[in-house]
Amino acid sequence: MRTLQKGVKHLHINTKPKRIMRPDDANIAGNVHGGTILKMIEEAGAIISTRHCNSQSGEHCVAALARVERTDFLSPMCIGEVAHVSAEITYTSKHSVEVQVNVLSENILTGAKRVTNRATLWYVPLSLKNVDKVLEVPPIQYAWKELEEDGKKRYEEQKLERLVTKQRNGDIIFPVFNPEPYTVGYSQSSLIHLVGPSDCTLHGFVHGGVTMKLMDEVAGIVAARHCKTNIVTASVDAINFHEKIKKGCVITISGRMTFTSNKSMEIEVFVDADPFVDEPKERYRAVSAFFTYVSLSKEGKPVPVPQLVVETEDEKRRFEDGKGRYLQTKAKRQVQMQPLTQQ
Repeated sequence: MRTLQKGVKHLHINTKPKRIMRPDDANIAGNVHGGTILKMIEEAGAIISTRHCNSQSGEHCVAALARVERTDFLSPMCIGEVAHVSAEITYTSKHSVEVQVNVLSENILTGAKRVTNRATLWYVPLSLKNVDKVLEVPPIQYAWKELEEDGKKRYEEQKLERLVTKQRNGDIIFPVFNPEPYTVGYSQSSLIHLVGPSDCTLHGFVHGGVTMKLMDEVAGIVAARHCKTNIVTASVDAINFHEKIKKGCVITISGRMTFTSNKSMEIEVFVDADPFVDEPKERYRAVSAFFTYVSLSKEGKPVPVPQLVVETEDEKRRFEDGKGRYLQTKAKRQVQMQPLTQQ
Protein backbone atom coordinates (compact mmCIF):
# COMPACT_ATOMS: atom_id res chain seq x y z
CA MET A 1 0.00 0.00 0.00
CA ARG A 2 1.31 3.44 -0.89
CA THR A 3 2.10 5.66 2.05
CA LEU A 4 1.74 9.41 2.15
CA GLN A 5 5.27 9.94 3.39
CA LYS A 6 6.85 7.91 0.56
CA GLY A 7 4.63 9.51 -2.06
CA VAL A 8 5.66 13.11 -1.57
CA LYS A 9 8.86 14.51 -3.03
CA HIS A 10 11.15 17.40 -2.18
CA LEU A 11 9.99 17.93 1.39
CA HIS A 12 11.92 19.49 4.25
CA ILE A 13 12.13 16.95 7.07
CA ASN A 14 12.77 18.35 10.52
CA THR A 15 13.58 16.39 13.65
CA LYS A 16 13.84 18.39 16.84
CA PRO A 17 16.74 17.70 19.18
CA LYS A 18 16.06 14.99 21.74
CA ARG A 19 14.79 16.29 25.06
CA ILE A 20 14.63 14.39 28.32
CA MET A 21 11.39 14.71 30.29
CA ARG A 22 11.93 16.48 33.62
CA PRO A 23 9.82 16.50 36.80
CA ASP A 24 8.35 19.90 35.92
CA ASP A 25 7.01 18.39 32.68
CA ALA A 26 4.85 15.88 34.52
CA ASN A 27 2.03 15.50 37.03
CA ILE A 28 2.40 14.15 40.56
CA ALA A 29 2.19 10.57 39.26
CA GLY A 30 5.12 11.06 36.88
CA ASN A 31 3.10 11.15 33.64
CA VAL A 32 4.13 13.94 31.26
CA HIS A 33 1.40 16.55 30.78
CA GLY A 34 -0.44 16.32 27.46
CA GLY A 35 0.07 20.06 27.08
CA THR A 36 3.86 19.59 27.19
CA ILE A 37 3.63 17.11 24.31
CA LEU A 38 1.26 19.37 22.36
CA LYS A 39 3.68 22.28 22.74
CA MET A 40 6.57 20.21 21.36
CA ILE A 41 4.39 19.06 18.45
CA GLU A 42 3.43 22.63 17.57
CA GLU A 43 7.02 23.87 17.79
CA ALA A 44 8.14 21.20 15.32
CA GLY A 45 5.28 22.07 12.96
CA ALA A 46 5.99 25.80 13.16
CA ILE A 47 9.69 25.30 12.40
CA ILE A 48 9.21 23.11 9.33
CA SER A 49 6.34 25.13 7.85
CA THR A 50 8.16 28.46 8.38
CA ARG A 51 11.27 27.02 6.74
CA HIS A 52 9.27 25.78 3.78
CA CYS A 53 7.36 29.03 3.31
CA ASN A 54 10.67 30.94 3.23
CA SER A 55 12.39 28.43 0.91
CA GLN A 56 11.89 30.63 -2.15
CA SER A 57 13.04 34.20 -2.62
CA GLY A 58 10.41 36.74 -1.74
CA GLU A 59 8.76 38.36 1.26
CA HIS A 60 9.73 36.77 4.56
CA CYS A 61 7.02 35.25 6.72
CA VAL A 62 6.24 33.25 9.84
CA ALA A 63 3.88 30.27 9.75
CA ALA A 64 0.91 30.69 12.11
CA LEU A 65 -1.07 27.73 13.45
CA ALA A 66 -4.65 27.58 12.16
CA ARG A 67 -5.82 24.12 13.23
CA VAL A 68 -4.69 20.89 14.86
CA GLU A 69 -6.55 17.77 13.77
CA ARG A 70 -7.59 15.12 16.30
CA THR A 71 -4.57 13.96 18.31
CA ASP A 72 -4.51 10.64 20.17
CA PHE A 73 -2.14 10.02 23.06
CA LEU A 74 -1.25 6.42 22.23
CA SER A 75 1.03 5.85 25.20
CA PRO A 76 1.91 7.95 28.25
CA MET A 77 5.39 9.44 28.48
CA CYS A 78 7.18 9.45 31.83
CA ILE A 79 9.86 11.41 33.66
CA GLY A 80 13.34 10.36 32.54
CA GLU A 81 12.27 9.30 29.05
CA VAL A 82 13.54 11.09 25.95
CA ALA A 83 11.08 12.62 23.48
CA HIS A 84 11.85 12.47 19.76
CA VAL A 85 9.72 14.78 17.60
CA SER A 86 9.76 14.62 13.78
CA ALA A 87 7.73 16.63 11.29
CA GLU A 88 6.98 16.35 7.58
CA ILE A 89 5.06 18.52 5.12
CA THR A 90 2.42 16.39 3.41
CA TYR A 91 0.28 18.90 1.49
CA THR A 92 0.27 22.54 0.44
CA SER A 93 -2.59 24.67 -0.85
CA LYS A 94 -2.13 28.19 -2.17
CA HIS A 95 -2.14 29.69 1.32
CA SER A 96 -1.71 26.82 3.81
CA VAL A 97 0.60 23.98 4.79
CA GLU A 98 -0.34 20.57 6.20
CA VAL A 99 2.27 19.08 8.54
CA GLN A 100 2.32 15.60 10.04
CA VAL A 101 4.20 15.20 13.32
CA ASN A 102 5.23 11.98 15.09
CA VAL A 103 6.41 11.73 18.69
CA LEU A 104 8.44 8.79 19.99
CA SER A 105 9.45 8.10 23.56
CA GLU A 106 12.80 6.44 24.32
CA ASN A 107 13.77 4.65 27.51
CA ILE A 108 17.46 5.56 27.69
CA LEU A 109 18.18 2.69 30.07
CA THR A 110 16.86 -0.06 27.81
CA GLY A 111 16.86 1.71 24.42
CA ALA A 112 13.22 0.75 23.87
CA LYS A 113 11.18 3.20 21.80
CA ARG A 114 7.44 3.56 21.26
CA VAL A 115 5.17 5.95 19.38
CA THR A 116 3.23 8.20 21.76
CA ASN A 117 1.56 10.69 19.39
CA ARG A 118 0.71 11.36 15.77
CA ALA A 119 -0.75 14.73 14.83
CA THR A 120 -1.70 16.74 11.76
CA LEU A 121 -1.44 20.54 11.86
CA TRP A 122 -2.35 23.32 9.42
CA TYR A 123 -0.37 26.56 9.13
CA VAL A 124 -0.74 29.78 7.15
CA PRO A 125 2.23 32.07 6.27
CA LEU A 126 1.89 35.62 7.59
CA SER A 127 4.09 38.41 6.26
CA LEU A 128 6.65 39.83 8.68
CA LYS A 129 5.91 43.30 7.28
CA ASN A 130 2.12 43.07 7.54
CA VAL A 131 0.60 40.54 9.93
CA ASP A 132 -2.77 40.71 8.16
CA LYS A 133 -1.26 39.65 4.84
CA VAL A 134 -1.30 35.93 4.07
CA LEU A 135 1.42 34.97 1.59
CA GLU A 136 1.44 32.20 -1.00
CA VAL A 137 2.99 28.85 -0.10
CA PRO A 138 5.69 27.27 -2.31
CA PRO A 139 4.22 24.09 -3.85
CA ILE A 140 5.53 20.59 -3.23
CA GLN A 141 5.70 17.74 -5.73
CA TYR A 142 3.82 14.45 -5.40
CA ALA A 143 4.81 11.06 -6.77
CA TRP A 144 1.17 10.19 -7.46
CA LYS A 145 -1.70 12.43 -8.45
CA GLU A 146 -4.08 10.77 -5.99
CA LEU A 147 -1.89 11.91 -3.06
CA GLU A 148 -2.43 15.52 -4.05
CA GLU A 149 -6.15 14.87 -4.49
CA ASP A 150 -6.34 13.25 -1.03
CA GLY A 151 -4.56 16.24 0.46
CA LYS A 152 -6.95 18.65 -1.24
CA LYS A 153 -9.88 16.68 0.18
CA ARG A 154 -8.42 16.95 3.70
CA TYR A 155 -7.87 20.67 3.16
CA GLU A 156 -11.49 21.30 2.15
CA GLU A 157 -12.81 19.21 5.06
CA GLN A 158 -10.81 21.06 7.71
CA LYS A 159 -11.69 24.44 6.22
CA LEU A 160 -15.40 23.61 6.44
CA GLU A 161 -15.06 22.23 9.97
CA ARG A 162 -13.28 25.40 11.16
CA LEU A 163 -16.13 27.50 9.79
CA VAL A 164 -18.80 25.35 11.44
CA THR A 165 -16.98 25.37 14.78
CA LYS A 166 -16.59 29.15 14.74
CA GLN A 167 -20.31 29.61 14.10
CA ARG A 168 -21.27 27.68 17.25
CA ASN A 169 -18.73 29.38 19.49
CA GLY A 170 -21.01 31.69 21.46
CA ASP A 171 -21.12 29.79 24.75
CA ILE A 172 -19.86 31.39 27.95
CA ILE A 173 -19.06 29.61 31.22
CA PHE A 174 -20.67 31.30 34.20
CA PRO A 175 -19.72 30.58 37.83
CA VAL A 176 -22.00 28.25 39.80
CA PHE A 177 -22.47 28.75 43.53
CA ASN A 178 -22.62 25.71 45.84
CA PRO A 179 -22.72 23.15 43.01
CA GLU A 180 -23.56 19.52 43.69
CA PRO A 181 -20.79 16.89 43.21
CA TYR A 182 -20.39 15.47 39.70
CA THR A 183 -22.38 18.27 38.08
CA VAL A 184 -20.95 20.45 35.31
CA GLY A 185 -20.64 23.42 37.66
CA TYR A 186 -18.79 21.35 40.27
CA SER A 187 -15.69 20.78 38.14
CA GLN A 188 -15.68 23.69 35.68
CA SER A 189 -12.52 25.77 35.87
CA SER A 190 -10.90 28.89 34.42
CA LEU A 191 -7.38 30.26 34.20
CA ILE A 192 -6.46 33.88 33.47
CA HIS A 193 -3.13 34.63 31.79
CA LEU A 194 -1.47 37.88 30.70
CA VAL A 195 0.27 37.34 27.36
CA GLY A 196 3.91 38.37 27.64
CA PRO A 197 6.83 38.53 25.18
CA SER A 198 8.03 35.00 26.01
CA ASP A 199 4.65 33.63 24.89
CA CYS A 200 4.84 35.19 21.43
CA THR A 201 6.19 34.79 17.91
CA LEU A 202 8.19 37.37 15.96
CA HIS A 203 4.86 38.99 15.10
CA GLY A 204 4.00 39.51 18.76
CA PHE A 205 1.21 36.94 18.70
CA VAL A 206 0.89 33.92 20.98
CA HIS A 207 2.55 30.65 19.95
CA GLY A 208 -0.07 28.00 19.30
CA GLY A 209 1.82 25.58 21.51
CA VAL A 210 1.66 27.96 24.48
CA THR A 211 -2.11 28.23 24.10
CA MET A 212 -2.56 24.46 23.80
CA LYS A 213 -0.49 23.83 26.91
CA LEU A 214 -2.67 26.22 28.93
CA MET A 215 -5.81 24.59 27.53
CA ASP A 216 -4.60 21.15 28.56
CA GLU A 217 -3.81 22.45 32.04
CA VAL A 218 -7.37 23.71 32.50
CA ALA A 219 -8.87 20.52 31.05
CA GLY A 220 -6.74 18.48 33.45
CA ILE A 221 -8.01 20.48 36.42
CA VAL A 222 -11.61 19.88 35.34
CA ALA A 223 -10.99 16.14 34.98
CA ALA A 224 -9.18 15.88 38.32
CA ARG A 225 -11.92 17.80 40.14
CA HIS A 226 -14.56 15.47 38.70
CA CYS A 227 -12.98 12.11 39.55
CA LYS A 228 -10.31 13.01 42.16
CA THR A 229 -7.80 10.47 40.82
CA ASN A 230 -4.70 10.59 38.66
CA ILE A 231 -5.76 11.60 35.16
CA VAL A 232 -4.00 11.69 31.78
CA THR A 233 -4.85 13.15 28.38
CA ALA A 234 -6.21 10.44 26.08
CA SER A 235 -6.96 12.55 23.00
CA VAL A 236 -7.69 16.04 21.77
CA ASP A 237 -10.38 16.70 19.20
CA ALA A 238 -9.60 19.24 16.51
CA ILE A 239 -8.23 22.50 17.96
CA ASN A 240 -9.40 25.49 15.95
CA PHE A 241 -7.56 28.82 16.12
CA HIS A 242 -10.22 31.34 15.11
CA GLU A 243 -8.45 34.61 15.89
CA LYS A 244 -4.88 35.68 16.67
CA ILE A 245 -4.00 36.62 20.26
CA LYS A 246 -1.68 39.60 20.59
CA LYS A 247 0.97 40.38 23.19
CA GLY A 248 -0.59 42.33 26.05
CA CYS A 249 -3.94 40.56 25.83
CA VAL A 250 -5.46 38.99 28.92
CA ILE A 251 -6.75 35.54 27.99
CA THR A 252 -9.26 33.46 29.89
CA ILE A 253 -9.04 29.72 29.36
CA SER A 254 -12.27 28.04 30.45
CA GLY A 255 -13.15 24.36 30.68
CA ARG A 256 -16.25 22.35 31.51
CA MET A 257 -17.25 18.69 31.47
CA THR A 258 -19.55 17.81 28.58
CA PHE A 259 -19.71 13.99 28.54
CA THR A 260 -18.59 10.90 30.45
CA SER A 261 -18.45 7.32 29.26
CA ASN A 262 -17.55 4.47 31.60
CA LYS A 263 -13.82 5.27 31.60
CA SER A 264 -13.39 8.61 29.84
CA MET A 265 -14.33 12.26 30.23
CA GLU A 266 -14.79 14.88 27.51
CA ILE A 267 -13.98 18.46 28.46
CA GLU A 268 -14.80 21.47 26.30
CA VAL A 269 -12.13 24.17 26.48
CA PHE A 270 -12.14 27.58 24.88
CA VAL A 271 -9.95 30.65 25.03
CA ASP A 272 -11.30 34.19 25.13
CA ALA A 273 -9.05 37.22 24.64
CA ASP A 274 -9.37 40.75 26.01
CA PRO A 275 -7.04 43.07 24.03
CA PHE A 276 -6.44 45.76 26.64
CA VAL A 277 -3.15 47.13 25.26
CA ASP A 278 -2.71 49.28 22.12
CA GLU A 279 -6.11 48.66 20.51
CA PRO A 280 -8.93 48.07 23.01
CA LYS A 281 -11.90 46.16 21.61
CA GLU A 282 -14.49 43.66 22.77
CA ARG A 283 -13.58 40.23 24.10
CA TYR A 284 -13.52 37.56 21.39
CA ARG A 285 -13.33 33.78 21.13
CA ALA A 286 -9.83 32.86 19.94
CA VAL A 287 -9.51 29.06 20.27
CA SER A 288 -11.77 26.08 21.00
CA ALA A 289 -11.36 22.31 21.37
CA PHE A 290 -12.53 19.16 23.16
CA PHE A 291 -10.10 17.21 25.36
CA THR A 292 -10.65 13.60 26.44
CA TYR A 293 -9.15 12.30 29.69
CA VAL A 294 -9.03 8.93 31.39
CA SER A 295 -8.83 8.18 35.10
CA LEU A 296 -5.99 5.95 36.32
CA SER A 297 -5.46 3.84 39.43
CA LYS A 298 -2.26 4.01 41.48
CA GLU A 299 -0.98 1.17 39.30
CA GLY A 300 -1.63 3.22 36.17
CA LYS A 301 -4.63 1.18 35.00
CA PRO A 302 -7.83 2.83 33.65
CA VAL A 303 -10.64 2.93 36.21
CA PRO A 304 -14.32 3.91 35.90
CA VAL A 305 -15.14 7.60 36.26
CA PRO A 306 -18.16 9.06 38.09
CA GLN A 307 -20.99 9.72 35.66
CA LEU A 308 -21.70 13.36 34.88
CA VAL A 309 -24.93 14.74 36.31
CA VAL A 310 -26.57 17.01 33.74
CA GLU A 311 -29.18 19.48 34.96
CA THR A 312 -30.11 22.01 32.27
CA GLU A 313 -31.31 21.54 28.71
CA ASP A 314 -28.05 22.97 27.38
CA GLU A 315 -26.05 20.49 29.46
CA LYS A 316 -28.21 17.62 28.18
CA ARG A 317 -27.67 18.80 24.59
CA ARG A 318 -23.90 19.04 25.06
CA PHE A 319 -23.90 15.58 26.68
CA GLU A 320 -25.66 14.06 23.66
CA ASP A 321 -23.30 15.85 21.28
CA GLY A 322 -20.35 14.48 23.26
CA LYS A 323 -21.84 11.00 23.20
CA GLY A 324 -22.11 11.26 19.43
CA ARG A 325 -18.43 12.19 19.13
CA TYR A 326 -17.50 9.35 21.49
CA LEU A 327 -19.45 6.73 19.50
CA GLN A 328 -18.10 8.05 16.21
CA THR A 329 -14.51 7.78 17.44
CA LYS A 330 -15.15 4.32 18.86
CA ALA A 331 -16.57 3.15 15.51
CA LYS A 332 -13.54 4.51 13.63
CA ARG A 333 -11.17 2.66 15.95
CA GLN A 334 -13.04 -0.60 15.42
CA VAL A 335 -12.76 -0.17 11.65
CA GLN A 336 -9.04 0.54 11.96
CA MET A 337 -8.55 -2.58 14.10
CA GLN A 338 -10.35 -4.93 11.69
CA PRO A 339 -7.44 -5.36 9.25
CA LEU A 340 -5.16 -6.21 12.19
CA THR A 341 -7.50 -8.87 13.58
CA GLN A 342 -8.01 -10.42 10.13
CA GLN A 343 -4.29 -10.98 9.53
